Amino acid sequence: MSTNKSYKSAFIFLTTLFFLWGFITVLVDSLVPRLKDVFEMSYAKTVLVQFAFFTAFFVVSVPAGMILSRIGYKKGIILGLAIMSIGCLLFYPAAEYRTFSVFLIGYFTLAGGITVLQVAANPYVALLGSEEGASSRLNLSQAFNSLGTTIAPVVGALYLLSDSVKTSTEIEALSEADKKAYYIAEASTVQTPFLLIAGFIALLAVAFFFIKLPKIIETSPKGGYVTLLKNKMMLLGALGIFVYVGAEVSIGSFMVNYFDSMNLGTIVAGNDTMMSIANTIAEVFGKDFDGKDPKSLLGVFIIFYWGGAMIGRFVGAYLTKIMSPAKVLSIFAILAIAMITISITTTGLVSMWSILAVGLFNSIMFPTIFTLSLEGLGELKAQASGLLCMAIVGGAIIPFAVGALIDGVGFKLAFVLAMVCYAYIMFYGYTKRKAPVVA
Repeated sequence: MSTNKSYKSAFIFLTTLFFLWGFITVLVDSLVPRLKDVFEMSYAKTVLVQFAFFTAFFVVSVPAGMILSRIGYKKGIILGLAIMSIGCLLFYPAAEYRTFSVFLIGYFTLAGGITVLQVAANPYVALLGSEEGASSRLNLSQAFNSLGTTIAPVVGALYLLSDSVKTSTEIEALSEADKKAYYIAEASTVQTPFLLIAGFIALLAVAFFFIKLPKIIETSPKGGYVTLLKNKMMLLGALGIFVYVGAEVSIGSFMVNYFDSMNLGTIVAGNDTMMSIANTIAEVFGKDFDGKDPKSLLGVFIIFYWGGAMIGRFVGAYLTKIMSPAKVLSIFAILAIAMITISITTTGLVSMWSILAVGLFNSIMFPTIFTLSLEGLGELKAQASGLLCMAIVGGAIIPFAVGALIDGVGFKLAFVLAMVCYAYIMFYGYTKRKAPVVA
């Protein structure tokens, strides 16, 4: 009984971590349009925020696994939280001095902490209890991760995009007193939310210091990485993770700017139904849209992109029980391609809602690709998980390519690259259906 109770307590606290890194990961997207305006940058340069964030997964994943093998899961979680808190604190001087490079360092540091948490928490939750219930525990934790990704865009829209950013020309036209007041207000918009998040993370780290977590030891065979790099299906799965994260982040990062490029702020503001939806969501967070910037208004609707992923995860969990997971993966990839096609060939609210619907079909992709990639690997699963986490770097590289394409040919054609990513995922699902499971 005492063991079961300790497992339940550990599971509850660990699930808060899933929510936390989901929330913060998507909050990154809210800063992309703001930083573009503040530093008057191209889309390709603005996406360096995502590049810094997701590169950390590639750099930190394997070292994190090595560190955890020495210090254990509990100390690893505390270490990850401490690094995250430091990353959030770096946003204070970055906003104070309007220094883009410090923003990038802050995001890399923040993502490094999240990477340590991912490497520690994912296998730990799976091992907290019976093997039969491992999938159920992970799905529940991931549902809270999706809850975090659903709430984050609304918080970002209402607090990070809630005011208009002045151009350098407009700032130069201000008096010294007005200029100083503007800089203080602009910095505070970014500083306050991240200081609060840093404080919460620090408290959580202290809580984990006193929490008694069950000791779970798992070893992996030596030379596993060499073996894995010869495993074709695992490598195809890693590429699937790479393109999936890249496509998902590309759409999420540029969506507000995509909507703004079609003048959807004016269309939404003139539509009573859309404004009713926006204000209902805003009221939950104690805000309204009187006199707000169009980007803030449009940003609120991103909740449907990430909220769709949360709903789709529950639907997908059922579908993967009654159908082949690889088949479901291929079907969802086809539907994602269909939604993007509709969006880039239409305008107005049809274009808006169809691209938002892509989130619904993103839902099962990461966990399904992840689990399909681990099939038949036996004792190598832990090391394979580390390599798959490294593939999350796709969230750094593909958005940069999409940003460059937007600068050159516009949003509509740039999103074709995301379609190519989903086409590969469709291919991977088809390949897994045909391939036998070989250890």
